[in-house]
Amino acid sequence: MGSNLFSIKDKTVVVTGGLGQIGSSYCQILGERGANIVILDSSEYNLPLEHNTTNLIDNGQAIYIQTDITDKKSLYNALNKIESKFGTPFGLINNAGLDSPPNSSSQSNGPFEEYDEKIWDKVIDVNLKGVFLSCQILGSAMAKNGAGSIINIGSIYGILSPDQRLYEYRKFSGEAFFKPIAYSASKSGIYGLSRYLATYWAKNNVRVNTLTLGGVFNNQDKEFLNEYHKKVPLGRMAKSEEYGGAIIFLISEASSYMTGSNLVMDGGLSAW
Repeated sequence: MGSNLFSIKDKTVVVTGGLGQIGSSYCQILGERGANIVILDSSEYNLPLEHNTTNLIDNGQAIYIQTDITDKKSLYNALNKIESKFGTPFGLINNAGLDSPPNSSSQSNGPFEEYDEKIWDKVIDVNLKGVFLSCQILGSAMAKNGAGSIINIGSIYGILSPDQRLYEYRKFSGEAFFKPIAYSASKSGIYGLSRYLATYWAKNNVRVNTLTLGGVFNNQDKEFLNEYHKKVPLGRMAKSEEYGGAIIFLISEASSYMTGSNLVMDGGLSAW
């Protein structure tokens, strides 16, 4: 392997939710290292992007395909376009997901006893079913081709229960907030799905791992940040680009003997 240990040059990598804050940062670091990038997102491609994803698309190194990851037909359409442009993908980063940040409406973040099952269904549909279908359709093509690396993006709230005390400050403004159960349940399911596929596709030379993220700074409420920082040994939230190194490691041959594993990057939060 030598100097090519971390090389991803000319590898085609699919990033779901690639127009978002974290997804676009993955696209940027992959692009900087010479990968061909496929951005799948349900949004129209007219959003202001934090990273230079536009440049990657303009120079032909990346393509954007509007895709509903909860719909098989939409994913098959995406696969056809990918194969026409770049061939069978080598990498798949299942990043798309729904969350309930601390500054979101209390309508969808009430107590467990009153949690709306329609919201539950929507979150599970995107966060878990969407990963299942993306793996089933895109991952199957990779397995048939005999090579690939899949990264399923997890969360600390998939391995730890949310600390509801972080959100108590909302009560002082007369608005109770509870980090809802659907996000935790959906992210917990990611680990079982990843382990299953890691063993199922090992014979096809497709590795499947989970990358568990800690909280990422995105202009959250000051009160929330103050409390969250106290829980993290490094004393802060992550910057979205700080996960780029782990992405390169998991996609490249540097992690060639790693599958069915969970790489945790949470600033030390889960260490105490």
